[in-house]
Amino acid sequence: MLTFTLGTFAIALNHLLLISALALATFVGWRVAKRGGENPESVLFSLFLLGMLAARVSFVIAYWAHYRNDPWQMIDLRDGGFLAWPGVIVLVLAALYRGWRRPGLRRPLGFGAGSGLLFWLLATFSLTIYEQGTRLPDIALRNAAGETVELSDYQGGPLVINLWATWCPPCRREMPVLEHAQQQRPDLTFLFVNQAESMQSVSTYLETQGLSLSNVLFDRGGRLGQAVGSMALPTTLFYSNDGRLLASHLGELSDASLARALENFDTPNAAASASSTSSSRKLPCPASATC
Repeated sequence: MLTFTLGTFAIALNHLLLISALALATFVGWRVAKRGGENPESVLFSLFLLGMLAARVSFVIAYWAHYRNDPWQMIDLRDGGFLAWPGVIVLVLAALYRGWRRPGLRRPLGFGAGSGLLFWLLATFSLTIYEQGTRLPDIALRNAAGETVELSDYQGGPLVINLWATWCPPCRREMPVLEHAQQQRPDLTFLFVNQAESMQSVSTYLETQGLSLSNVLFDRGGRLGQAVGSMALPTTLFYSNDGRLLASHLGELSDASLARALENFDTPNAAASASSTSSSRKLPCPASATC
């Protein structure tokens, strides 16, 4: 499961874990402060913001090559570009400094920040292990020619699956990024699985936007999103050559966040697997190609 859904409201689980960690830290700090000490609520919130800022700045620095031509993207947090460990380190150092300056805050802040961090680390690790244990769903879709294709037919090499719709603004904004990546990474197979729209409306949209995409598939019932546990669009999934989920990204992808996600395929083992299977795997022919 990638999202928590309540009616029409959906939130990514990793975002929910962050909010839950902050809530737990605030509650524990408040309970400890009742036995003696200062209430660390406002301090914990400021530390949380400081940690998020450090995580974002670290990400921008690490992927500066993708931001230098469009600096405004640095403040566009919708791409989810954060590096966790720099943020955690800055948060811990700032908490130590605050505790050193204000003795009455030390115990409540220490217990609060410690419990929140421990919960976030354990929950994030558990979620990662769970996600990476899931496999490519066995689902039948339709291609642009109206033919039925099995999702498993595309297994055999690194696979990037994007769930999208033409009415979804983040989907529309990220489409040129994915189109460029498809052109630049022929070693990867990109599948653009439209959710619950007609072939005609999708074809018209792609034509008017000047987008040239291979492997546009149609999921009229939204079964793929249900199978992977994501009720939010866009959702992008990254699978290994043997159909194991390596990573997922909910929300809009930028050049930088996509580059980071594609690093899952740049490990020696993944590269070796892709090389050994690229010459033998046979994929369904895209509707726009001549095979």
